Amino acid sequence: MLVDTHCHLDFPEFDNDIDDVIRRSKEAGIDYIINIGSSLKGSQASLELASRYEYIYATVGVHPHESDSFDEKTYSAIKELAKKDKVVAIGETGLDYYRNYSRADKQRALFTSLILLAKDLDLPLAIHSRLAEADTLKILKNAMPVRCVIHCFSGNEDFLKGCLDLGFFISFTCNVTFKKAKDLRHIVKEAPLEKILLETDAPYLSPEGLRGKRNEPLNVKILAEAVSVIKQISVEEVAKATTGNAKRFFNLKGAG
Repeated sequence: MLVDTHCHLDFPEFDNDIDDVIRRSKEAGIDYIINIGSSLKGSQASLELASRYEYIYATVGVHPHESDSFDEKTYSAIKELAKKDKVVAIGETGLDYYRNYSRADKQRALFTSLILLAKDLDLPLAIHSRLAEADTLKILKNAMPVRCVIHCFSGNEDFLKGCLDLGFFISFTCNVTFKKAKDLRHIVKEAPLEKILLETDAPYLSPEGLRGKRNEPLNVKILAEAVSVIKQISVEEVAKATTGNAKRFFNLKGAG
């Protein structure tokens, strides 16, 4: 049993074969999929997808790239969506100082507003943080207590320690399999298994050997195998721990 805790099956890359993609993931042993909302439209589509499949759950949120266009109307719509059945988190939200598609002050304002929404609704947060570690931790510390997962973790050991000290989960993607990802594999080794989640971020970040092709949830299996090698434990142990982590964090059915 495995869980893909972060993917975007509502993206156009899956328009032509979404049912086949989901079927393949189920056949590969992916028992739950968390489809991530990254805009109002995407959040609506994520929820619609979750309504069609028992083992798919949704998050609702607005990506930092969309911060400049975020307004009160969008916030209100996200808030209403967040109250729906099968919505298990707010996100993705956070800060991205790498692309800078939106102004930093607008990103921080959006991030803060969605953190407060998550607290109001007692939902966890799926966090995007790229080249923004200091501000991410500062904003989250000021909002504590909050429950968070840092998606597609790409920070250094200091950021890892800061996140773990706050009780956050760390989510890794298939980029840990890349040939040049030595530093990231070291972070995987250092992160405690009881705080790790697995994700594909599909359609992005396909594993080594499949780069250039669309990523799919079924490739969580490849990621679990990579983590087992890095940590020198069995794939079964990785699957059991990360699935249990995901079920508790997102409050999925059958959580134990």
